[in-house]
Amino acid sequence: MPEHHWGSGHKQVLGMVHLKPLPGTPFHEAGSLDRITETAVRSARALHEGGADGCLVQTVDRVYTAADESDPARTAAMALIVSEVVKATGPGFQVGVQMMRNAVTASLAVAAVAGGSYVRVGALVGATQTPQGIVQANPLAVMSYRRSLDASHLGVVADVASMHYSWLGGTRSVGEVAKAAATAGADAVAVSHAEEETVLAMIAAIRQAAPKVPVFLAGGSDHGNAARLLAAADGAFVGSCLESGGWGGEIDQRRVSEYTAIARSLG
Repeated sequence: MPEHHWGSGHKQVLGMVHLKPLPGTPFHEAGSLDRITETAVRSARALHEGGADGCLVQTVDRVYTAADESDPARTAAMALIVSEVVKATGPGFQVGVQMMRNAVTASLAVAAVAGGSYVRVGALVGATQTPQGIVQANPLAVMSYRRSLDASHLGVVADVASMHYSWLGGTRSVGEVAKAAATAGADAVAVSHAEEETVLAMIAAIRQAAPKVPVFLAGGSDHGNAARLLAAADGAFVGSCLESGGWGGEIDQRRVSEYTAIARSLG
């Protein structure tokens, strides 16, 4: 089973594999699971063949629970999809799991059973306000569950300032949140913002507060700004600029190759 290898100096390119609503969710289209799986596999192969280091298989739905829980059918479907992605891409390609909004234990279970490398966590520490309600982190439960699965090899990437997470109350700096996440067991943290200067400032603050923690771009990078942003970050979750027709489309291998070439030019 592959292990994550972040912070080695190699800029990591992790493409987003966005899934249509799965069984067990309100907006799932009956009979669509095979099609969802096939699309995910094609996108993962495009990322692999385009030179990306891995992918993040992420559920996309219109409504979520704010709790760390997942419908059994949804979890089972996710495991099937991730297993097919792992088989289609082979050793060394890092396959991550994120079951939104913050179904962290289900994500860990899927990654452990299906051969994944890491999970991305919307809220590992503190709490954040979302359209589905307040998401309350429980790092003790997350880390205890990872241990119970004998899955310490699974990496944990925690959002600390992004479209999915903002410290509720606003009393802690991004550096302090990143340090708290690392203390709680995060192997890397992720940040994003619409303004490039703000992203660079957040990365600098994290470097000062938690210098050993790899920092990923949680979105917002594209072929035009990747060189500037990745010069500061350790890697990026890359979505819409790689997808045909924009966000939610199938991954285009040519776009992956072009983005990866930029990342590789930085070391």
